[in-house]
Amino acid sequence: MSTAQARRIAVVGAGIGGLCAAALLVRRGFQVEVFEQATALGEIGAGLQISPNGVKVLRTVGLGEALELAGVRPRRLTMRDWKTGLVVSSTGIDGDFERAYGAPYYHVHRADLLAMLGQAAVGATLRTGCAVLSVEDDGEGALVRTASGAERFDAVIGADGIHSVVRRALHADQAPRFTGNVAFRALVPADDALRRRVERDATIWMGPGGHVVHYFVRSARLLNIVAVYETDRWTDESWTQPAQVAELVDCFRGWNRSLLDVLGRAGQCNRWALYDRDPLSAWGRGRITLLGDAAHPMLPFLAQGAVMAIEDACVLADALATQADTAQALRRYESARVGRTSRLQLAARAQGESMHRSGALDAWRRNARLFLRSRFSRDDQLRKGQGLYGFDATAPRRTD
Repeated sequence: MSTAQARRIAVVGAGIGGLCAAALLVRRGFQVEVFEQATALGEIGAGLQISPNGVKVLRTVGLGEALELAGVRPRRLTMRDWKTGLVVSSTGIDGDFERAYGAPYYHVHRADLLAMLGQAAVGATLRTGCAVLSVEDDGEGALVRTASGAERFDAVIGADGIHSVVRRALHADQAPRFTGNVAFRALVPADDALRRRVERDATIWMGPGGHVVHYFVRSARLLNIVAVYETDRWTDESWTQPAQVAELVDCFRGWNRSLLDVLGRAGQCNRWALYDRDPLSAWGRGRITLLGDAAHPMLPFLAQGAVMAIEDACVLADALATQADTAQALRRYESARVGRTSRLQLAARAQGESMHRSGALDAWRRNARLFLRSRFSRDDQLRKGQGLYGFDATAPRRTD
């Protein structure tokens, strides 16, 4: 039963999580306004991995067919040695994941997913070029202040990313910790020669002090590259900081020649320093809460940042639709999400440390463990993945 009753919800931020929340809330009868400081939803050159736990939610807003058309289903997750290129482990994804977890795994371009979600949220009001200056629960509602003045809503959802204005209104500044890692991101046009040479897999090259991930997006017309390298040369935490391709190649000098050739094909790239933040024990207060990176900024080593925001959006919409008291609904949502997202924040941190093992013995032990698991423990690995990939945010939850 829905308790929307035309409640007005403000969503701050028109990223993946914000637009997904808007689409889900509109479907439940809420009046939704999305505030976005950018003047347009521009195309950030980035690929995303959407695992089955995210796909289940996106299907509920009618995006199943669009994902199949625009996305790429990886065949396998392949891990390679940084120097020799030899396969350390190879795990089936296409088919196996759908059978085990109830939905496929996709690689998509971020701009394509944003466009899909924008269409799904067509009933919401999108206010671009409208930066939110502050938010406040004044006892009668949740106030959103912009340069045009203040407006009152029944709830405010802060989905405004790692530099969230809404988070700052709720929590004292938590100084982020620089991890000593810098990530480069690039998209390489894929011709027939590159498609023959690079597998339709999610491929991870692991080496001392760094790793490289690449996979196809946009029907295999583009190869998405994320390369993480341990250095303190750059400390800007911005996805849009331009970088030179020569800088990217130089960071991985001495790595496998085939990989370096792929990196050198990038026409342009961006870089951003990776900062870590400890999990929050509580997100919101009153009629205000957080969602996605604003609540639980996550290092990219598990490829779950976007998917956790999508899960958040689903649980949030369900809580608001089934609980008449808005503040209580938001606390119920947070209670359902804080534990899971906190565990994944810490797991992503540990995964990054594992992939960058620099000691020869430590790296050998890691590689041997991965090899044995992929060869002899396939069913066991699928069972272990149930907690992450088998999770279904769309499943009914108790509201009493």
